[in-house]
Amino acid sequence: METGQIAPDFTLPTDSSGLVSLSSLRGNMVVLYFYPKDNTPGCTTEAIAFSQLKKDFDAYGVKIIGVSKDSPRKHDNFKQKHQLTITLASDAEDEMISAYGVWVQKKLYGREYMGIERSTFLIDAEGKIEHIWRKVKVKDHAQEVLDTVKSLAG
Repeated sequence: METGQIAPDFTLPTDSSGLVSLSSLRGNMVVLYFYPKDNTPGCTTEAIAFSQLKKDFDAYGVKIIGVSKDSPRKHDNFKQKHQLTITLASDAEDEMISAYGVWVQKKLYGREYMGIERSTFLIDAEGKIEHIWRKVKVKDHAQEVLDTVKSLAG
């Protein structure tokens, strides 16, 4: 995926037995962030940061969706445990994760495996990819995304 391209559409199950699709969010900017796993340190920090800034994103009409392979039930537990206010979508089959190019080979302690590369896509109201952050470092990331939204809003 590159900036300027139309973001791949998707329909995924979410927490609270919901469904979310990119096409249903047209007319709004969307922050689509991919993270490896619920209830791990970096993923928890990132989800809390986006939740804390949700009202600021709402002020710009921006929808936030976090995506991992975890089940909707795990997402419900994760949201409840950390009082998260953002939507979490489940891509258990990693079709969408693959479509966005974030299902990658990773290395940890010399071991290679496939996993989600922590990445964020900012999608404009027409469904075009406006900005991409890859290999995200969690610290200050949500604020950086918000600052980008503010600069685009003008």
